[in-house]
Formats: sequence, structure tokens, C-alpha cells
Amino acid sequence: MVLQTAVAVLALAGASQAFYLPGVAPRTFRYGDRVELKVNKLTSVHTQLPTDYYGLKFCKPKHGVIRANENLGEFLTGDRIENSPYQLFMEQDMFCNILCLENFKSSDVTKFKKAIREEYHHNWIIDNLPAASILDTDQYITTTYAGGFPVGYFDGGKTYLFNHVNIIVEYHPLDDGSRVVGFYVEPFTVKHRFVNFQTWDGDDIRTAPPLASCDKNGPMIFESIKEKQEVKPGNVLFTYDVMWRASNVPWASRWDIYLSMDDAVPDKVHWFSIINSLLIVIFLSAMIVMIMIRNLHRDITRYNRVLTEEEKHEEREESGWKLVHGDVFRPPSPYPMMFAVLCGTGLQLLCMCLATIAFAAIGFLSPANRGSLVIAILVLYVMMGSIAGYTSARLYKAFKGKEWQRCTVYTALVFPGLCFAVFLFFNVVLWAYGSTGAIPFTSMLALIAMWFGISVPLVFLGAYFGYKMEPMSYPTKQANVIPREIPEQPWYLCLPFTVAVGGILPFGACFVEFFFILSSMWMNQYYYVFGFTLLVFLILVVTCAEITVVLCYFQLCSENYHWWWRSFLTSGSTAVYVFIYSAIYFTRLEPDLWVTYLLYFGYMAVLSVAIFLVTGTVGFASCLWFTKKIYGSIKVD
Repeated sequence: MVLQTAVAVLALAGASQAFYLPGVAPRTFRYGDRVELKVNKLTSVHTQLPTDYYGLKFCKPKHGVIRANENLGEFLTGDRIENSPYQLFMEQDMFCNILCLENFKSSDVTKFKKAIREEYHHNWIIDNLPAASILDTDQYITTTYAGGFPVGYFDGGKTYLFNHVNIIVEYHPLDDGSRVVGFYVEPFTVKHRFVNFQTWDGDDIRTAPPLASCDKNGPMIFESIKEKQEVKPGNVLFTYDVMWRASNVPWASRWDIYLSMDDAVPDKVHWFSIINSLLIVIFLSAMIVMIMIRNLHRDITRYNRVLTEEEKHEEREESGWKLVHGDVFRPPSPYPMMFAVLCGTGLQLLCMCLATIAFAAIGFLSPANRGSLVIAILVLYVMMGSIAGYTSARLYKAFKGKEWQRCTVYTALVFPGLCFAVFLFFNVVLWAYGSTGAIPFTSMLALIAMWFGISVPLVFLGAYFGYKMEPMSYPTKQANVIPREIPEQPWYLCLPFTVAVGGILPFGACFVEFFFILSSMWMNQYYYVFGFTLLVFLILVVTCAEITVVLCYFQLCSENYHWWWRSFLTSGSTAVYVFIYSAIYFTRLEPDLWVTYLLYFGYMAVLSVAIFLVTGTVGFASCLWFTKKIYGSIKVD
């Protein structure tokens, strides 16, 4: 049954590549219709500072730059989509087209050299489809489907600019027109010259003399280039070719090659991740079964057995986990209110993650709809505010707390406040660097409105109903006013050791898939195998629950009843390993600036805190269920 469910989920994920809901509607072009080419931010994996395309001296549209309407998710990811001067017409090939003539000054040369040294890339769009890159060199031709194409390159101590592009557009013919299903850009560096060494002032393209450095009858090829365009002061001519190719790929499947990266990462890698995770779960499940069937069954039978008269006269002292029945449900110490707040926030994040991944796996969050994933995360998080308020209030009332308003305020403000403070600080840093990653003031107001207008009221609403409920019931009652003294613990049950061990197996269950998620976040790679993500996430939850229950049982057997915080920290330590792994992954970025370190480790620290809350809440919830079950199955005098 589990296997059938897994196959069904993956089938849904695979089917989601064939249609998009609510995606974008297909657009049909007739022969000769203008097809608009838009430009997006310039990006570099080394700096993580996206910049505006026209921040460098590229050719601008004749009637001025017009910014496209963008949603909140696009602003948060740094997208700045604008029009361009490139002219494309459906199914009409054009060669050796002059775009513009730009005069580079020393300041322009400095900017271009800096951008090329930091490996900034163009990100162009046609009909909402990003440009794939075809790079032609002396040795080989490579095609990449993510990250755009570079501004230029270094070679032999000199800096060269890609000032000519072959624009290749694939279209799927229909009865009433054609639809764009593929978009490739092949950049070249060419030192252009006019026939008979004529000159041109660059004002009117119609008066430009013919070029001797490219062919009007065919596309630019690497072997025909006699001299490269070096980045230096003076005139630089930008040109382009346009080629149209018919394709059998239907419009609904045009994203498939981008998402699969042309099978650069085969599915068997993800299946390896799943199998690796399942083996860990099977190992832990075997330990759980061994404990439940052998040890627990033996303990419960022994504790519930009616003592003989001889045994009563011996006044045999109890030992093991039954001995702490009067203290096991004593409120966590210290900071019971903060414990309730963290559990409420963790459950809110857990529900948000499950809902987001489920929607993505079904196909509702299409990559064609830019920013949809970020918007879904924000909306689902604020809508889950009532869950956080209800959970924290229920727990805090069970701990006999009286300041439920204060507890609710902490639930509504602590984690969102941390995220907003980090985001605001980074926004100022990005603004100081002139990066498009700095969101506009209106978008900042939208975030604040979602927080205080939706999330906070929902947290208070959930807390109101949670505090109105009857207190959580326990199978045993607190027997002593003074807490029982805990005997000396063996070294392998000390807090640092159990916390360190508790996060290893959950992290091992998800680290392979986490590599691809990091590549999507920081290396501009596409990630859309959310069917695998859903399975790995569920396996992570199960692993956290099982390892925490096992360690909790050993702890109780050692007559240590302080399990509340320990259960949270045990599975929550998964986040520590995630952060360490992200630090190792950081070397792949080959960072150039100190701000890259700041942005990367700042955002990864926030992500690790979120993972800590989610996994910690799972560990606590499983231990709460476990302790209530085992103490409810014994007779207590």
C-alpha cells in the first residue's frame, strides 16, 4: 500500500510537467507577428547580487525601458523583467542585424570587466520561456538550460565581450498559427568592421553601411570570426541573428527539457536518495519494534503483575521508567512558555511545508508562473497562524501557565520577527550595493500587511480557542510537590551526546535531496521533482519521530524524566547538520565578496532555525504520544 501511494505521488509529479495549473495561458502567433524578447536581471553565483540589466551599457529600446508588471514573489527573488530592442518576427529568419553602436568610456569598461570577472549572466525571456545557453569554443559546444549565458569571458589576460548573439527559437506549428516551445541563445565575441572600412555614427540603423564581419545570408559561426571584441574604451557594435526551427514538442511539454536539464541529473539519483532514506527508516523501525515488542511488553507485564504476599513483605523497590510516573508529566523546565511558543511555530511551519510540497507535487506551482512558489510559502505560512496559536495555547495551559496573552504575542512575533529583521538588514545591504535583490518599499509594506493583518490575528484566534479548551489530560498525576532526584546518568545518555546522535540519521535520510535544493537556491538550477521531495520529507518526519522515541525510552529507563526539552533538541539537532552541510556546499560558489558570505550564511541560518523548529516539534509530538501510551498502559498505585 505504501509503495502504491509513493508511485501515485510520483506519477502526479511527472504528470504535472504536461500541464500547469494555474500556470500561464498559451499564446499563438501568426506568421510575421512580433515576438517580444524581454531581459531579466543579471545574475552571478559567485556574488549572489543580482543587478539590473541596463546597469551595464547595453543597447536600450528606442522608446525607453519599460518594466513588466511583477508579483511579490518575483520581487522577492530579485527579478526585474524589462523590454529590449531586439526585433523578432514569427518564422522570419534574419541575419547580421545591427542592434546599436555604444561608445564605452573608462567607467563602462570598468563595470563590464567587473561583471565578466564575477561571471555575471544574461537571463532573457521569450513568451515566458527562459533562454538556454549554447557556448561554442575551440574544443566543444555545450548547452545549458539554467543560469542564462555569460556577459563575456577572460582569455590570455584579456577581457572579451559577447556582442553578437544567435537567437534560436523553436516553434510548434498549429492550424491557426504557431507557439513558442524552445529558446536558445548562442553568444559570440566579434570585432565588427564595415565594408571598405566605412564608419557610422550610430544614430539611424537604416543608414548603417553593410558589415564585412558577418554574413547576411546565414548565421554567425565560430570559425568565421577573425577578431574578437575586447572590452576597452571606444565604439562597440552589437548585432544578432534570428533563426526559427519547427519542433514536434507540444506547448504543454516545453518546460520538460528545462526541468530535466536534458537528463543531466537522471531520476536514478533521486531514487538513490529515496532508497537511502528508506533503509534508514527500516533500520529505525526495526529498533522500535524490538523495543515495543520485547522490552516494553516485558516492562508493562512486570509492572502490572499482582505481587505475591512474599514479594509484598520484601518491599521490593521499583526501578525503570515506571518509577518516574509521578514526575514524567511535570511541565518542562526551564522556560515552559518558550517551549510552547517553539512547538506552536514548529507545527505552523510543518503544516506549511507539507501543503506547499503537496501543491507543488500536484502541479499547481508551475515554474512558468514566476514567483508562485515564494508566494505560496508566504500565503500558506500566514494562513497557518491559527494552528500555531492553538498549539502554543493548549500546551501552555497544560503547563498551568496564566499569561496566555504574552505567550500568544511571542508565538505571533518571535520567529516572524527574526526572519523580518534578517530580511530587512539584508535588504539594506542589497540596496547599498544597487542590487535588484533589494525589494521596493511597497513590497515591504505588503509583507508587513500580511504579517500583522493576517498572521497575527489568526494566531490570536487560534490561541483563543486553544485556551478555551479543557487542559490536556495525562494518564498519571504529579505525585510529589518536590521533583524527584535524578540518579547519575551514564555518559551515553548525557544531553550533548543524545542531541548530537539524534540529528545524524534524520539528516542522512535527506542530505542527497538537500544537495539539489541548495543547487536550486544558490546555483540558479531548476528544481521541480517535488514528488521525490514529498517522499523524502515524509521519511524525514518518520525518522525524526522514531529516533526521538528510542532515545526517550532509554532516558526514561534511566529514571530521567526531563524529556520535554530533550525530545525537542534531539530531533531538532538535524538543523545543525544541515547548517554544517550548507557550509561545506558554500565552497562550490567560489565567492568573491564578503557580502556573499553574509547573505549565504545569514539566510542559511534562518533556514536552519526553521528546520530546527519543524524537526524539534516532530520529535516532541512523537515523544508526547509515546509517553502517554506507555504510562497509560500500566497500573499506578
